[in-house]
Amino acid sequence: MKEIIEVKTISEAHDLLSIRKPRHPLVSVIDAKDLAAVTAVNGLTFRIDLYQIWMKDGVECEIGYGRNSYDFREGTLAFMKPGQIITGTEEHPVPEDAKGWLLIFHPDLIRKSELGKTIHQYSFFDYEVFEALHVSEDEQNSLTEIAEKIAKEIQTNTDRFSQKLIVSNVELLLDYCARYYNRQFYTRTNFNQDLVTRFEKMLRAYYADEKQLSSGIPTVKYCGEQMNMSAHYLSDLLRKETGKNAQEHIHAFITDMAKTALLGTGENVAQIAYTLGFQYPQHFTKLFKSKTGFSPAEYRNLN
Repeated sequence: MKEIIEVKTISEAHDLLSIRKPRHPLVSVIDAKDLAAVTAVNGLTFRIDLYQIWMKDGVECEIGYGRNSYDFREGTLAFMKPGQIITGTEEHPVPEDAKGWLLIFHPDLIRKSELGKTIHQYSFFDYEVFEALHVSEDEQNSLTEIAEKIAKEIQTNTDRFSQKLIVSNVELLLDYCARYYNRQFYTRTNFNQDLVTRFEKMLRAYYADEKQLSSGIPTVKYCGEQMNMSAHYLSDLLRKETGKNAQEHIHAFITDMAKTALLGTGENVAQIAYTLGFQYPQHFTKLFKSKTGFSPAEYRNLN
């Protein structure tokens, strides 16, 4: 089994990258040029206990989604939260003329702030790398200006305003990224519509193959794996297109099947629950009532 190297502090990250000591113990903005000569990480596996936001500029790549593909040549951002595993590779070294930056910050930086309570709402920290944010030149410039403000504040002598200003700019950066992701979802309307159709088809196939009898009701994680995307990205795409996340779609699908079974068969409620993949009938009853306002028995008697 490969050894996993743990990186728990900003100082450890700087040491690993063989760059100058950080000016701040909890946050750092590293220029892409400073990463060009780094070879120590090649082939190694790391657990990074820091938030990371990578801005890569000039990346030429084609990203495929379903039957569609998108060519991005301007700016790409990837987001990683503490605890994620990263493996260094020699296949894609950072070029010497690279542009972009890496913002890293320790959870303690935001722990006492409002951002510490809300950062989980920025779901793109749970996206996979291939679900990166792709920005235009203007958007890239806006984000880089904020990163530069953070870097400048780090270089300034610390006073009672320093922490608040740094955290405020980190939050501002995340809010702009959320806006740009929303735009990215919006511009892929055809793909999103295709996604809804594929998602519903996948759920039908799950029950047609009777997988629920051995695995229970389908999970968002399972659905994401079947559609080659992370659970969070799938949920956010569906929410943007339909107003409902993946879990709500699954529950709506199951509720619709339950209605058909209640009105079209003579099976008792417990048997219907087991057939739909519920281990306990009371869980089925609770879900059904939350979606319809009636218990399964009440719904059957109403019709």
